[in-house]
Amino acid sequence: MNNNELESAKDEIEEETPEETIVDKIQEPEIPEDYEISGNESMEELMQIYESSMKQFEEGQVVEGTVIAIHKAFILVDVGYKSEGRIPIQEFIDENGDIIVDIDDKVEVMIEFWDEEDEIVKLSRDKALKVKVWDNIKDVYDNDEIIKGEITARVKGGFSVDVGLQAFLPGSQADLRPIRNMDEMVGQTYDFKVLKHNRKRNNIVLSRRAILESERTQLRSETLSSIDKDKIMEGIIKNITEYGVFVDLGGVDGLLHITDISWGRVKHPSELFSVGEKITVKILSYDLEKERVSLGMKQLTPDPWTIAKEKYPVGSKIPGKVVSLTDYGAFIELEEGIEGLIHVSEMSWTRKIRHPSQIVSVGEEIEAIVLDIKPESRRISLGIKQTVENPWEVISQKYPVGTVIEGKIKNITEFGLFIGIDDDIDGLVHISDISWTKRINHPSEVYKKNDTIQAVVLDIDKDNERFSLGIKQIQPDPWESVGQRYEVGKEISGTITNLTDFGVFIELEEGIEGLVHVSEISKEKVNSPKERFNINDKITAKVMNINSDERRIGLSIKRLEDDDEKAFEDFAKNMKPATSQFGEMLRDNLKEQLDADKKKSDEEEVKSEEVKESEEVKSEESPVVEDAKVEEPVEKAPEIKEEKEEEKNEDDVQN
Repeated sequence: MNNNELESAKDEIEEETPEETIVDKIQEPEIPEDYEISGNESMEELMQIYESSMKQFEEGQVVEGTVIAIHKAFILVDVGYKSEGRIPIQEFIDENGDIIVDIDDKVEVMIEFWDEEDEIVKLSRDKALKVKVWDNIKDVYDNDEIIKGEITARVKGGFSVDVGLQAFLPGSQADLRPIRNMDEMVGQTYDFKVLKHNRKRNNIVLSRRAILESERTQLRSETLSSIDKDKIMEGIIKNITEYGVFVDLGGVDGLLHITDISWGRVKHPSELFSVGEKITVKILSYDLEKERVSLGMKQLTPDPWTIAKEKYPVGSKIPGKVVSLTDYGAFIELEEGIEGLIHVSEMSWTRKIRHPSQIVSVGEEIEAIVLDIKPESRRISLGIKQTVENPWEVISQKYPVGTVIEGKIKNITEFGLFIGIDDDIDGLVHISDISWTKRINHPSEVYKKNDTIQAVVLDIDKDNERFSLGIKQIQPDPWESVGQRYEVGKEISGTITNLTDFGVFIELEEGIEGLVHVSEISKEKVNSPKERFNINDKITAKVMNINSDERRIGLSIKRLEDDDEKAFEDFAKNMKPATSQFGEMLRDNLKEQLDADKKKSDEEEVKSEEVKESEEVKSEESPVVEDAKVEEPVEKAPEIKEEKEEEKNEDDVQN
């Protein structure tokens, strides 16, 4: 402050302060009580006495003074010096803007400097307070004491704390464990210990953790001495993991495993708890040497499975909530700690359920029937299809065998057609029951999906849940009356539909075919029917045999020719004597031809017998020699052998 400002301030004080106040507040010099003035002292001696009576101060010294005047710009304080000291008014104004001192109040101030020229003492209350705080901090540090402070803000690496001075609290020293939300501590007042201080650098480092560790050590010893098995205690959750919860019991941490949280299903402990929450637990086991404690919460309540059998008897209908789905079924929570399984096979009487999500969803409330309960293995088997009537129990009454029904084709496979009936029940028309006569390689050749067709109920197997239908059974089987339409020995005509090595297939009517075996084609040897016939040729044959059960008709062309020859022979024998030379010649020629044919037939028969006898003689005379090469006998009766092979082939084809 320069001289002009000083004089101006003095003038303002003189204007606002009554003269008597200033005079009254001037402190008289203190003269030692044992000092006597004789009256003969010189002026110089008197000045020395006055100056010695004034207190001696040093810059930076903290002294106590008395407020003698309050101005809107500064406060005048008498500290017993040559002149009053001045302190800016701002150092005595609180956060509400109010002045916190009155005249005659005692305050501690610091002497900043003495201006000899203007004879002004510059004082500071704030610096005096800081000096006092520093002294207090030094005492706290030296005596290992505690100081209170308010966390005012977050700073890099920690917090700023107001303890009268700004101090630093490292983040690692704020708590026993890492702090997730540091902002929660701002504005809070805690106890701290001083780790270090340096007045020159204006540096103070605090620790809250040191106090907590000290308290924790004391609590640990007390807790360990009081821990006992099955004891119920309260604790605070310190940490949550996927496998459990760590609980502070008071200096000792215990683990509450996820399996011991509830009798029911717990996906993750964080669904039930939060860090800092207070919970009640039971001591399951402990190891004082390793300081390990196992905790339980579900053990605070009885095990619900102990009365589950009485509460959920087999056959009872119970409500539940779907809590989980798997490929093989759905888990239903009946109450906390008790879950039952509905297998996919127990979800529908008629539908084939590939996944439970087709029927139920997680969180859905449903009703189910208890099928089985085993408390010892904590299992309950449930079913929801049992809550409704089994349609297979009444389907046979609704659709007795022989009933003609109508429905849409829901699916086509290589072995048949599936037809929707009702209540999600499908009936099967096997490929063999589609037509009496047509050869069907695949049902899709005849029908398409969603076609509406009629069928006859053939059989209902409710135990195996099978519903058999037939389409061809709507019409009578044409083979049942085939014997009436094609009598044995009757001459019939038809069209060749197939040629094989063993014979000719002839279509007599739609779906009805007969077989002319290769041996029945002609008296002469026929190597292959293809040499004589073509498909779609019209031929005539004789009915030889009919087997309606095996659906076979045997035909013969050769027998038809034999009948013609016999008729011709009978005609020749029964001819009357010729009345002319031409007639006689014709009769003689016919007899000669018949005799020649008979002779030829007899010769072939004799020759066949001779060959057979020769082979038998050779077989008897030939000795048996190991590893000897024996000539094969002459093939006998090739026509008969071929005929038997052809008949065998015919049987294979018909089968």
